[in-house]
Amino acid sequence: MEQSVKEEGKTMAIIAYVTVIGLIIAWFMNKDKDNAFAKFHIGQSLRIFILGIVISVAVTILVSITGLGVLSYISYIPLILIVLGIINAMNLKDEPLPVIGTIGG
Repeated sequence: MEQSVKEEGKTMAIIAYVTVIGLIIAWFMNKDKDNAFAKFHIGQSLRIFILGIVISVAVTILVSITGLGVLSYISYIPLILIVLGIINAMNLKDEPLPVIGTIGG
């Protein structure tokens, strides 16, 4: 991917990681431009959002069954992935995120 394409899509890529609203805004902004760098990070952000929902449901069930509140720390995994995604977008890297970056890709 060319450096100019990455520079053009950098803002949309960062916005994609800032809440679900940011993901939707970045998707609509990129719909007309079709920037490959932004598209990559929008996909990564969508994977994090889906993972967050799955983890939230799973942790809620596990904590209610086992009573181990310490399992709720697993819910911070999506936050860590969001920070990694923002750092990659800011540094103009198009590397997949650990574990979930290549799922469905």
